[in-house]
Amino acid sequence: MRPRIERLLLSLILSCVPALGQTGTPREPDLTLEDLMNVQVTSVSKKEQKLAKTGAAVFVITREDIRHSGATNIPDLLRMVPGVSVAQVDGNKWAISIRGFTGVYANKVLVLIDGRSVYSPASSGVFWFLQDVPLEDIARIEVIRGPGGTVWGANAVNGVINILTLHAKETQGSLVSLMGGSQETGGGMVRYGGTMGRSGAYRIFGSGANLGKLPLPNGGQAADEWHKTHGGFRTEWEVSSKDAFTIQGDFFELRRSESLSVLIPEEQYRPATLVQHASARTGNLLGRWNRVFDNGSEMALQTYFDYEHQDLLGTEMSRQTVDFDFQHRLSVGSRNELVWGAGYRSTRDYMREGTLIRCIPDRRTDSLFSTFAQNEIRLTPKLSLTVGSKFEHIAFTGFEVEPGAQVVWSITPRKTFWISAAQAIRQPARIDATLETVAAVAPLEGGGQALLRLVPNTTQVSERLRGFELGYRAQMGRSVSFDLSGFSNYYSRLQSTRLLDPYLEPTPNPPHVVIPVVFAADATGHTYGAEISTNWSATKRWHLSSNYSLLHMSEVIDPARKGAAIGQTAGLSPRHQFQVRSQVNVNRRLEWDFTLSQIGHLDGDPGGTLTTTPGVPGYTRLDSRIGWKWGESIELSIVGQNLLSPRHVEFPDQGITLAVHSEIPRRVFAKLTWRF
Repeated sequence: MRPRIERLLLSLILSCVPALGQTGTPREPDLTLEDLMNVQVTSVSKKEQKLAKTGAAVFVITREDIRHSGATNIPDLLRMVPGVSVAQVDGNKWAISIRGFTGVYANKVLVLIDGRSVYSPASSGVFWFLQDVPLEDIARIEVIRGPGGTVWGANAVNGVINILTLHAKETQGSLVSLMGGSQETGGGMVRYGGTMGRSGAYRIFGSGANLGKLPLPNGGQAADEWHKTHGGFRTEWEVSSKDAFTIQGDFFELRRSESLSVLIPEEQYRPATLVQHASARTGNLLGRWNRVFDNGSEMALQTYFDYEHQDLLGTEMSRQTVDFDFQHRLSVGSRNELVWGAGYRSTRDYMREGTLIRCIPDRRTDSLFSTFAQNEIRLTPKLSLTVGSKFEHIAFTGFEVEPGAQVVWSITPRKTFWISAAQAIRQPARIDATLETVAAVAPLEGGGQALLRLVPNTTQVSERLRGFELGYRAQMGRSVSFDLSGFSNYYSRLQSTRLLDPYLEPTPNPPHVVIPVVFAADATGHTYGAEISTNWSATKRWHLSSNYSLLHMSEVIDPARKGAAIGQTAGLSPRHQFQVRSQVNVNRRLEWDFTLSQIGHLDGDPGGTLTTTPGVPGYTRLDSRIGWKWGESIELSIVGQNLLSPRHVEFPDQGITLAVHSEIPRRVFAKLTWRF
């Protein structure tokens, strides 16, 4: 069947070629290749700079990329980024990481939405089902592959994902979007934008969706449906040529189900699969003041409040975060451009004891103090050196330093070579130090059980990365560009598990043996690899892009530590990933896009200490979109995902996350967007 589909795909591509040469004025994309190289990005150095001149492996997902992708959520958008591993676990969970260490709670990638961190300090990682930014409101997504701790601080170890939304003045008027298909039983968004006097603008929106169940590997249906509602606003004022203010916020509510693989504490612990009906509520309010001084320097002061309450793994968790951030950019002489800043964050959380897990203590308040400075020195007109460091005081580990340096050589206006070195850390999460749960059981000779019980360990240290990168990007004429980067990362004090001395526990009956296990820092690791991405504007109507990622990952346990085991296995990140994307404007009204991806297999972790993690075969994924425009206000899209196979597994059940994986099915849906 697959060769037939491939031949059909090739014939469809070739059938479009004559149309590409027809007369008429095609609909130009928002950005040409030259425009894309000159896109201003802010995530690398906390200041605007051209993408072509950055000293980091940066990939920008533009508004046109989002529209042509046919994606309905941020995880599916991130599939197009080289070096990023995206795997859907079930109907409402994803495992997403950059350059290895993939997991449901991948803990080495910092994710920001308009400068607000959505990285969870309680569990590490990101709850992707809570990040429901309307795709129509996204200006761009900047993805940095590599350490970003020098300016962003803790947890920006393997990369930074910065989601930036449109200014309110760019979303004037009304928008209605409706969607339905084989998984979404219904969904839509309504947005309205207007002005306030001469200098103000605003937008408000509301959205909702119902998503159905996915199939299980045994042929049944998973309990992973979810229902979400979301509302928010953004307001802006330019009160003068020097001062601008932004206030924005949103509220999100989710009801979902999930299947959990658990150990039920009856007379003896027995494995079972339970269905949990969970809910979540989040809200945030953010304010920002930008000022330009007479000498040309710029200042930004930002503060936000973030609230989260959700049912998680059989318990109840709530968190409140208050964050203040200040930064200042100025020129010092004719060769130096300095960016410096300071910040404070307070996090208070509560984790109610449940039947499956508990945290000791159940309430905790932590503070984080930080400051940073980074200086770009123009050594020659074509050569620049950037040096800087972040300094933080973290609740669990105390004082931390994250220095970095990069050299950028602009060989020509269209060719750039860069090299960098940096140190980054991942701070311990709340559950690393305070979680208690029964992770596994083993039968004893003569009857009875031994319980492998995860117990608190407050003597935590930060994981540390020392990373080295180099890259080259070039634009070949007006139609071809490519970006090549290579990296070598050395990790120390990686999270591991360590067995302690067993003991007999008489209660509850019957008496049983307990083997305590703690989270420790007994592992080291090394990753190296490369990513290459290319863009080719074959004609004014046909744009092709491709990327390939290679990753080699290894971890070693300190042999002096008896009873220690690797906590984050290399077998959950694919070694090879390849993708090609095609965007064709057949005529003024009709568009045809497709994305073909090949994801390598996952080895799994058959010898895990807490649980065994199976492998997952590699798979090929084909997504396609047909878009039709009626005038300038109405657009209809028909999207097919996973078209080459009826279903496949992307990620296994993993460790103490307890989640039972589903199969990802073929999916077809339609989307109607009306702007007026």
